[in-house]
Amino acid sequence: MDRNLLRTYFGTDQSPVAVRRLTAGRLTAELVEGDLRTIAYDGLEVLRAISYVVRDKDWGTYSPVIDALVVSEGDNEFTVTYRASCRGSDDQNLTYRAAIHGTEAGVTFDVVAEPETDFLTNRCGFCILHPIANLAGTPVTVKHTNGEREQSALPDLIESWQPFKDMCAISHQVGPGLIATCRMEGGVWEMEDQRNWSDASYKTYVRPLALPWPYTMPQGVADRQTITLSIEDQRQYRPAVSNAPRQEPVTISLEPRSGVAPKIGLVIAPEEIGATLANIERLREVSPQVLLCHFDPTAGHGLVAIKGFAAIAAACPAEMVLECVVPCWEPHEVELSEIAGLVRAAGLSLSAIAVSPSVDRQSTPPGSTWPECPPLEDVYASAQKAFPSLRLGGGMFSYFTELNRKRVPVEKLGFVTHCTCPIVHAADDLSVMQSLEALPFITRSARAFIGDRPYWIGPSTIGMRQNPYGSRTIENPSSKRIAMASWDPRQDGLFAAAWTIGYAARTADANLEVLTVGALTGPFGLLSEGPAAGRVRPAFHAASGLASLARKNRVGCPSSRPADVIATGVIDERGHPTVWIANLTDKNQCVRIVAERKQWLSSILDERSVEVAARGRLEDSVRIDGSVVTLGPFSIARLEAAS
Repeated sequence: MDRNLLRTYFGTDQSPVAVRRLTAGRLTAELVEGDLRTIAYDGLEVLRAISYVVRDKDWGTYSPVIDALVVSEGDNEFTVTYRASCRGSDDQNLTYRAAIHGTEAGVTFDVVAEPETDFLTNRCGFCILHPIANLAGTPVTVKHTNGEREQSALPDLIESWQPFKDMCAISHQVGPGLIATCRMEGGVWEMEDQRNWSDASYKTYVRPLALPWPYTMPQGVADRQTITLSIEDQRQYRPAVSNAPRQEPVTISLEPRSGVAPKIGLVIAPEEIGATLANIERLREVSPQVLLCHFDPTAGHGLVAIKGFAAIAAACPAEMVLECVVPCWEPHEVELSEIAGLVRAAGLSLSAIAVSPSVDRQSTPPGSTWPECPPLEDVYASAQKAFPSLRLGGGMFSYFTELNRKRVPVEKLGFVTHCTCPIVHAADDLSVMQSLEALPFITRSARAFIGDRPYWIGPSTIGMRQNPYGSRTIENPSSKRIAMASWDPRQDGLFAAAWTIGYAARTADANLEVLTVGALTGPFGLLSEGPAAGRVRPAFHAASGLASLARKNRVGCPSSRPADVIATGVIDERGHPTVWIANLTDKNQCVRIVAERKQWLSSILDERSVEVAARGRLEDSVRIDGSVVTLGPFSIARLEAAS
């Protein structure tokens, strides 16, 4: 793929990770940067991944340098061997040797790691990822280190703490008559529900979180771990082996659905006020219903920031909402009263305020001591006293993980809010797009404890605005795909536009009141920066398209292959639908719309039209006589009923 196309899709010159398909009879897997991904049997996903992962002291992930890679494939087996090294900026080094052997009956993955220096890490070892689609809530058998076997089930609603501990094996049903067993050697293992972080997996990992971290691996002391996956095929009838790719179109079926599409919000950070005012016409073009004004006194925000928000409010008609961090350095009632005074002094008219104690932005992992924090009931009471005429929101300004672990008193709130970020654990393209699969589980799990309270999500973007799990987000000056990075280059490409439409589609059934999809400017923004300043990013059109749907009656848009193509839409009072569709893959997709209507007006944002769209408007609509449209990689399309 040439550099221009890479930038169009991904906003970076960095090529996607190389993927090598491995086959052993009915078993297939993908070799990706030394790890096994998408392990399947007769086309059914068995495990999402077996990965050897090395973390730093901030839970950042090392990118190992792999050499001496040897791959051998026969008719019914494959073997992989390689050497890898992880070198930190603090001159600590670790190397490991890996050996993988696969047959139709399963896979063995063995690693011996040896630190060349004392090596400080939060975790070093295997992670096994079980998929969530068709597996959530189903039975499993867990073998514990004491030899006992537990008959249980994978969580359906998202579990805030580890569902299983002290593990050495786990078995599940892949399909009728197919049983997969994963055995782990070389440590003590436990499982966490990664859907908390919008990962589309359950993760089994080595070294319990209750043990101290970071910890030091001594120089020269080898550490060996082995994962063995076995598949028991009990079926009486076995279909013929076929690895042919799917050829049939993806179908999007339009059907009645209750509720309305959410309002769309954008966040404004104080450091982006000037740029936002300089691009106020673009803000009006997006036409968000809500502007979320981030205000954090611990970062030095004060009257200047509030006056900046007021200037934006005067120039753009939108509901102004203060996302207010409460330092709790002094009595919170005093701090909130002072903030209310700043709002009055600046003449800022607000429709709502959301508050969170500063300390709640940092995660409290299992086994850790909860930090001191005033009771949330008291903080909310102080906020309502300081802002008596405003709707009060609360929850977490970090992620669903933190909200799930610290349930807020929702009866005190006018709305509940949290964010998500898809690059907490992994930043490759497939993992980021797969994170969309977890969103319906997140919203359903949230609804289980917030009930019918108004529900807000966001700002949720690919890049990470704040790291609840370490001291910092990761800088990304080279614009690569990096977990926990404050800037993700895909924000510049078609990828982010498709991901944004996918996000709205996957949360459509949650009856959200507000979905905040990013910012106008800055690293999470809809406008280009640097040499491309003055142009709009593809996500601009996704955000403005979603804003145009807000508060209109929804139409259901189920997809036959939602991992490939997904859609969201509304229907007007005349019964005319408008649908936004996203191709979530790097391949062309043929899409068939199943509806009574056969004539559509279509506007497509893809590699051909992205240059024109960067000037601020999509290409003119084209009339389609029929129900089939072809979408290029990571493209999005707006389909409107033709009169």
